[in-house]
Amino acid sequence: MKAIIIDPTEETPKVVLDKAEGVFEIAGNSLPEDVLEFYSPIISWFDEYSHNPNPKTELVFNLEYYNTSSSKMFIKLFEKLRDMHRHGPTIEVQWHYFEDDDDMQEAGEDYAENLKVPFKMIMHHRES
Repeated sequence: MKAIIIDPTEETPKVVLDKAEGVFEIAGNSLPEDVLEFYSPIISWFDEYSHNPNPKTELVFNLEYYNTSSSKMFIKLFEKLRDMHRHGPTIEVQWHYFEDDDDMQEAGEDYAENLKVPFKMIMHHRES
């Protein structure tokens, strides 16, 4: 399965989806002009991956900011992970946030509660 690696920009996150290496990460800012164009290949990749997933999948979400349109794509992605988790493989979303970012913390908690995907909340301290 071919890996997806997307370098970050001011508007789009870094994306690494590499089944062979077991690396799954979305990091940075997510406010693409065309959210469907950006996230459709990622959702499709997970569609294919779900047919033969690794025994354990840890998806790292390390976002500084994202918009509402991106949130809708995250829900689609988390639904795919939830469906995979129901069929056996271990799934974990690692949701990173800064200690002073209540919005990002609450967003991760809401996703975890509403979508029933195993979440690990990881708080970071800002360097002074």
